[in-house]
Amino acid sequence: MNTRKAGLLSLIVLLLALLFALDLDRLLTLEGIKASRAGLALLLERSWPLVAAGYFLLYVLIAAVSFPGAAVMSLAGGALFGLAWGTLLVSFASSIGGTLAFLVARYLLRDAVQRRFGEWSRAVDKGFARDGAFYLFTLRLLPLPFFLVNLVMGLTPIRVRTFYWVSQLAMLGATLVYVNAGTQLARVEALSDIVSPSLLLSFALLGVFPLIARRVLAALQARRAYAKWQRPRRFERNLVVIGAGAAGLVSAYIGATVKASVTLVEARRMGGDCLNTGCVPSKALIRSARLAHEMRHAGRFGLEAVEPRVEFRRVIARVQEVVRAIAPHDSVERYSALGVEVLEGHARIVDPWTVEVHSGDGRTRRLTTRAIVIAAGAEPYVPPLPGLDEVGYLTSDTLWDALAAMERPPQRLVVLGGGPIGCELAQCLQRLGSQVTQVELMERLLAREDPEVAHGVQDALARDGVEVLCGWRAVHCERVGEHRFLVVEREGVQRRLGFDALLCAVGRKARLGGYGLEELGVPVAGTVVVNEYLETLYPNIYAAGDVAGPFQFTHAAAHQAWYAAVNALFGAAWKFRADYTVIPATTFTDPEAARVGLNEQDAQARGIAYEVTRYGIDDLDRAIADGAAEGFVKVLTVPGKDRILGATIVGAHAGELLAEFVLAMRHGLGLNKILGTIHSYPTLAEANKYAAGEWKRAHAPERLLRWVERYHAWRRG
Repeated sequence: MNTRKAGLLSLIVLLLALLFALDLDRLLTLEGIKASRAGLALLLERSWPLVAAGYFLLYVLIAAVSFPGAAVMSLAGGALFGLAWGTLLVSFASSIGGTLAFLVARYLLRDAVQRRFGEWSRAVDKGFARDGAFYLFTLRLLPLPFFLVNLVMGLTPIRVRTFYWVSQLAMLGATLVYVNAGTQLARVEALSDIVSPSLLLSFALLGVFPLIARRVLAALQARRAYAKWQRPRRFERNLVVIGAGAAGLVSAYIGATVKASVTLVEARRMGGDCLNTGCVPSKALIRSARLAHEMRHAGRFGLEAVEPRVEFRRVIARVQEVVRAIAPHDSVERYSALGVEVLEGHARIVDPWTVEVHSGDGRTRRLTTRAIVIAAGAEPYVPPLPGLDEVGYLTSDTLWDALAAMERPPQRLVVLGGGPIGCELAQCLQRLGSQVTQVELMERLLAREDPEVAHGVQDALARDGVEVLCGWRAVHCERVGEHRFLVVEREGVQRRLGFDALLCAVGRKARLGGYGLEELGVPVAGTVVVNEYLETLYPNIYAAGDVAGPFQFTHAAAHQAWYAAVNALFGAAWKFRADYTVIPATTFTDPEAARVGLNEQDAQARGIAYEVTRYGIDDLDRAIADGAAEGFVKVLTVPGKDRILGATIVGAHAGELLAEFVLAMRHGLGLNKILGTIHSYPTLAEANKYAAGEWKRAHAPERLLRWVERYHAWRRG
């Protein structure tokens, strides 16, 4: 810290010390105001300007040094000067003092914050450069501490002039309410005065004003967004849903359940990626692969181990049959029976209330609707790798048709990517007969998981025969005659990986093109930008699922769809903020890796204190009996308490075992509740109870137990 900053900080400390030395902190309470009111009233009679000037300067000083007490000072303004003069003095004093605090925070802290949180700070700066005044206006309307808003805004690039006028304007309503309450407090002489109607009304307004103000602000923002569009006089639909994947299907289902008029538009296949190219076919394939693995290792169970004869066409035929068996759950017929109009075609939003549907036969239909839910999903991301198009490649979308055309699995398969999709497919295709090489740029697989989880999955893949290359960068692809290669590099060393099939599994990206978002000016940043209610720039247009992020799970899409649909249909009366606090995730390798809430690397990155409790599944009776005695349950809790911050499970059926922790976190149940719940013996679910027992033993009251030991010794004589 340079000399000037140190000097300014010393001055602030000195002023704060002076406030305490003069016993002014005692005055900044309701009791202090009441006790001093008579003396201040006498001074007012003798020299009104002097008292007003002193009050004004004191308010500015308190606000400038960020001393909590602005609310009480506002009440005092009403008590001393009445509604008109009190409002005038408080309005300008709070705005000037707040601006000084804003400047102090900017001077002392902004550079340090930008150095510490560079990437995050740049994203915030970008947002404030565009809508800083609206952000500040919203913060001023929220019931947040006055001094805290001043300090936080000092860390942003908002202009000083903008900060001042927005603050004064946004705080005017609250200032009136506080000052008016102060005028009523000035007349309190007995308990009956406190419950006077006018006083109760003043404090009721304190609670109601932020709600009204937020509604007004939202209306102003909506009016600005809708300004250039002509709203229809009447609407054909209550809700149009674009996309029939998990988010779209749930949105349409909810709309139909509450008897709204709903149209669901799908350009590809009902059920979306999960049913047709994702969760369902991959889990069916994984089941076949697991059985092949068990046959090879049947000797562990006293049976003759055999090398399975994989009839690959029959394996893929079973995968297709599983998809067909589940498809009726997501079919046009089912949703039509529910009362949903299902249209096959490509939807494009032409204005905030009109959706144009282009069907495959060339026909076009326009629908007017009160609300729209965009649930267009995501698609595989294909890296810009030189030579990739020339050698050909597969993605998780195109893989299934390619496998259906094969007599046997690819002899040599290269999987590019070490996320959940890459790991699952690498392992199961290796078990079904391919020789798989998996390439990951990072130093380990499953970068979002704790290192021990990632290393456990990597070891399992290696035991199955997958060659895992972590820390290798894909350079380019090349073709030599009929042979195809992926060239990878690490620390200057290159390798040429020959393949018969190359699977790109490096992530997925939201489907954003062709829906009219750009023409409407809907902001996108990798996904559609939405607020906490899943609203886009236009409050009647919502986004849910992969297209909105931040998660790419079927269950998360369905979870978001509830909020999007309910807010779209009933938002005029009440809206619900989307809650992402308890979102589980499972990677379906063998062993499975499942997680909910925080893991260790997340907690460390966010600076959240935690304790770790761990139970090894290798000690679990049922796991030993099943020959699945590997893995662990790891629970993060608040230090010294049993409140669960997150849980990670690695082992057989980890995704199923995780449900107990999901339930506990969702409803605020701690490890003591899990420990006190009876679990059937012998089951894998006992692992959760034993993990809770480990926590209990680690937090046993040792001092009390020593006294209990003495008691028992005394009882023995």
